[in-house]
Amino acid sequence: MLDISPVLLLSSGIIFLLVVARLNSCLFKPLLKHMDDRTASIKKDLEDAKSNGADVDGLLAEANEIISKAKKEAAAIREQAYKEAKDSADAKLASAKSNLEAKSVEFAKNLQDETKALKDSLVSSMPQFNESLKAKLSSI
Repeated sequence: MLDISPVLLLSSGIIFLLVVARLNSCLFKPLLKHMDDRTASIKKDLEDAKSNGADVDGLLAEANEIISKAKKEAAAIREQAYKEAKDSADAKLASAKSNLEAKSVEFAKNLQDETKALKDSLVSSMPQFNESLKAKLSSI
């Protein structure tokens, strides 16, 4: 019925082992090497990403520090400009006040001079006025 041929069984076993050995060397080893390389590459990329994340955090902190320094510097410049503008305005205001005071003093002096001249003029024309008044009163 069924006869098992030992030669055929042995040759099938040897052929199977040769095919497995050939597949192992040509297919499985390169495939496993490729999978190991890919795993190593992924691991390296993850480490690089973590390193880049740390670098980004450092650069972000540095950028925030630079921004805060720039804000402080801008505030100092703004304060300096405000102080200079205030000093300039105070100087102009003082100059205008002194100018107005000088004009006021000059106006007061001119007014006194005119008042004195008017009084002198009235005092000098007083005898004529008295004569004219006496003449009018005597004619009445």
